[in-house]
Amino acid sequence: MASPFKSAYVAAKHGVAGLTKTVALEAAEHRVTVNAICPGYVLTPLVQNQIPETAKARVLTEEQVIKDVLLHAQPTRKFVTTEQIGSLAVFLCTGAGASITGAALPIDGGWTAE
Repeated sequence: MASPFKSAYVAAKHGVAGLTKTVALEAAEHRVTVNAICPGYVLTPLVQNQIPETAKARVLTEEQVIKDVLLHAQPTRKFVTTEQIGSLAVFLCTGAGASITGAALPIDGGWTAE
């Protein structure tokens, strides 16, 4: 998703999506699948460090930053977990995921569904 003041970040993410599709086409006849897992907010150390900084800059509590800034765009209002991302990656490596290739797979609590 595009975000104001994040042009380099957004451009890089869009580049990953295009690269995923291209490499998927190039590798398909070799039975290699290529997909991009696209998570919403994950409570990583990087995000945890941004919460107090954002609270101070916006004059909000840390709880307000989590609820009204970070998770506002995710309809589930929950962080995506690393376990959920890992489970999707494992699924894609099984036979059940053998025909999924060239896809950008959102795991974002419904963020991109709006």
